[in-house]
Amino acid sequence: MKFETELIKGTLIKRYKRFLADVTLENGEVVTAHCANSGSMLSVKDEGATVWLSPSNNPKRKLKYTWEIIEVGGCNVGINTGHPNKIVEEAILAGQIKELTGYAKLRREVKYGQNSRIDVLLEDDDKPKCYVEVKNVTLKRGQNADFPDAVTARGAKHLRELGDMVEEGHRAVMFYLVQRSDCAIMDIARDIDPTYDEELKAAIKRGVEVICYQCDVGLDEIKVTSALDVAFL
Repeated sequence: MKFETELIKGTLIKRYKRFLADVTLENGEVVTAHCANSGSMLSVKDEGATVWLSPSNNPKRKLKYTWEIIEVGGCNVGINTGHPNKIVEEAILAGQIKELTGYAKLRREVKYGQNSRIDVLLEDDDKPKCYVEVKNVTLKRGQNADFPDAVTARGAKHLRELGDMVEEGHRAVMFYLVQRSDCAIMDIARDIDPTYDEELKAAIKRGVEVICYQCDVGLDEIKVTSALDVAFL
């Protein structure tokens, strides 16, 4: 996924009210940027860190800038949760996700379950439908990429709905996209959300598959690079 505009460098002052972040630009100007991430952002919101913003030319927007990237320990981390679905879609269409090749049609945000929309639906006349739920992973503890970074009742609901799709005869995949390149393995943050951990175990028993890929987060493009081992499989 290529950024539509050149990113602007700054220093994070603070992230607050979930969707706001104050940033000092290189010219000394202090701006408030939109933070498209509803999680706790544990490990990726340190004050004083180098961040990168995308500017908007839309005069109707209340906030001109969107926070895209933070530098942590020399590694760029993509924090915008609005991007993973597009990143995964591009990777699937390019044949980079070997587990999800061979489908004739890809659709996004298709209604299913209980008032939900599946992130990616893969279809082919010769095989069952494949429902793919995408989750963004930014939390790193030790060498682990951990998910979630906050309690997520919505995430647990999605796991149950994926299991329902399997029982209806379809294929269902929980896809964890790690928007950083410095992790050795992916695991569940059981201490943060034990209920999600139990729901995932139950979903796997029902036949839900788990896939995890990591990204190279550049200042002009974010792209999937390689699969990441999953600790609980």
